[in-house]
Amino acid sequence: MLEQQMIPGIGVRPKVHVLNAYVHDVSMDEVVHGFTQGTMLTLHVDMLMKLQQDREFYEIFDKFDLITCDSQILYFATKFLGLPVQERVSGSDYFPKFYMAHKDNPDITVFLCGGKPGIADIAAENINRKVGRRFIVGTDAPPFDYEERPGEIDRMIDRINASGATVLLVGLGGGRQEKFIMRYRDRMPGIRLYLPLGGTIDYEAGTFKRPPAWITEWGFEWLYRLLKEPRQRFHRYVVHEPPVLWRLAAQKLGLYRNPFRH
Repeated sequence: MLEQQMIPGIGVRPKVHVLNAYVHDVSMDEVVHGFTQGTMLTLHVDMLMKLQQDREFYEIFDKFDLITCDSQILYFATKFLGLPVQERVSGSDYFPKFYMAHKDNPDITVFLCGGKPGIADIAAENINRKVGRRFIVGTDAPPFDYEERPGEIDRMIDRINASGATVLLVGLGGGRQEKFIMRYRDRMPGIRLYLPLGGTIDYEAGTFKRPPAWITEWGFEWLYRLLKEPRQRFHRYVVHEPPVLWRLAAQKLGLYRNPFRH
């Protein structure tokens, strides 16, 4: 029998283990309407590979309340392992459904933290226009090296708190955004829902287009992105991520070993 876990607002759901991580078997509808308080992580192949190498990321992984299957390749992987989840719940698909589902709920307001300068502002304008109210109440575009700049993290947190937002969407890159949430969430008492959603800000701003649905459903979104941005995406898709296939085969054969457990 699969291990079970209680998820706030959703209930008890199975945990499907993939390498040294897992995803919860949940539906998009359950997440959009039920999960309005807690910490969410959308797991994809890049993160799964980071979890083989980054001990700090691995050690905070289990602290998230909800972990969804973000990618179609990972969805296929759960089928290959004989423990299929019911559907993919990717951040870029989830967030538009979330803000439209809660557009009339005054208790839900969002702060966008991430993206290049000006991009989050465009995303906020687009979202607020669709929702019909000031749903996005603040934005920030921290520098890439924000962790090394004295006082920068304090400035970011002060800006988030001053906005009065109840939801924080963080787009600082896989691994980094999750660490930011777990390190500093105690300093943001007004935030009830934490969403580390990577490139969602770019999608909402329209600076990067989603591929046609059939490309995503067949598991070729990585190739679409690689062809669109070869220099930026080559290392991730050609060097960093392919070894996950060998590890999944090892798990299927009972040969996989968690690198952080001996």
